[in-house]
Amino acid sequence: MKRILPATILLFFLFSSGQKAFAWGFWAHQRINRLAVFTLPPEMLPFFKKHIEYLTEHAVDPDHRRYAVEGEAERHYIDLDRYGEIPFENVPRKWKEAVAKFTEDSLRKHGIVPWHISLDYYRLVDAFKSKDVRRILKVAADLGHYIADSHVPLHTTENYNGQLTGQRGIHGLWESRIPEYVGLEYDYFVGQATYIEHPLDEAWKTVLESHAAVDSVLEFERDLTSDFPSDRKYSFENRNSILVKVYSREFCDAYSKLLNGMIERRIRASVSRVGNFWYSAWVEAGQPDLKSLLNDGKEPEEEKMDPKLKIQDREAQDLGDAEPWKNKEEHAGCGHTCQAIKPSGELPLAE
Repeated sequence: MKRILPATILLFFLFSSGQKAFAWGFWAHQRINRLAVFTLPPEMLPFFKKHIEYLTEHAVDPDHRRYAVEGEAERHYIDLDRYGEIPFENVPRKWKEAVAKFTEDSLRKHGIVPWHISLDYYRLVDAFKSKDVRRILKVAADLGHYIADSHVPLHTTENYNGQLTGQRGIHGLWESRIPEYVGLEYDYFVGQATYIEHPLDEAWKTVLESHAAVDSVLEFERDLTSDFPSDRKYSFENRNSILVKVYSREFCDAYSKLLNGMIERRIRASVSRVGNFWYSAWVEAGQPDLKSLLNDGKEPEEEKMDPKLKIQDREAQDLGDAEPWKNKEEHAGCGHTCQAIKPSGELPLAE
């Protein structure tokens, strides 16, 4: 009973949110932020637990901004294969040095997630120092999102949706469809948060781990597809009175088995790192007394998006056996949605 009770309590807090289960962008992002709260030490837990619904619900805000805010899309990914091969030692880890070598426009074009994680980390440090409740919550929720995105292998490659290899739709399969099916069965207990000495290095470590799995993600799906006729690989579901083509349960089960727990491991790593980054920012800020903020019920106001700035989500592709790009160089300059828009605001500064 002593071992079962804590698990029951945590599962209640994890799944008691009224949010509907969707994709990594919704289901997993929300659960990752929610679970990360329980990795925090007693000095932080009461404050974060009080605002757990905000941190859960607003874990998906950056995805909403991808459609409405200039410069947002590039913060969610990095096309590492544009820079050579692992371990990408030719890419300076510090932002200013990378800009000097590749130019800012080029870096933004191919994604800046590790640098943006570092930027948001120091924003959270500043928010803790100033004891600004609204800013702490907003930045913490956003930071959790970008950290989770950096754990997705397909967020680290130019072939982010299998569009270069005739595997269009694999992005949603890996980070959305399979977690929808089996996410409730995952083991979410990751232990207590630990201090990160070098946040930028940790962000780079994360994307390198993710990129190392890209070949397996693509190869397993390709091999499995060769054994599945189309009428078994796909099925149709009624969603909001619309018949939608989706990957079949049979195909998802088979693919998940081939991945051998990869998605669960990446979600667990996300939970752990989100907690680690939150905790480390608090320590870096001098461990301010968060209990003194418990009576401050202010939470950030809802963000207002300008629909005129709508940009296409680069993973929003139809399912199907698309033809691979015959000319990869032609694809690279085609201007499809991986061409991120340069923002006019603050640059992501690194350590």
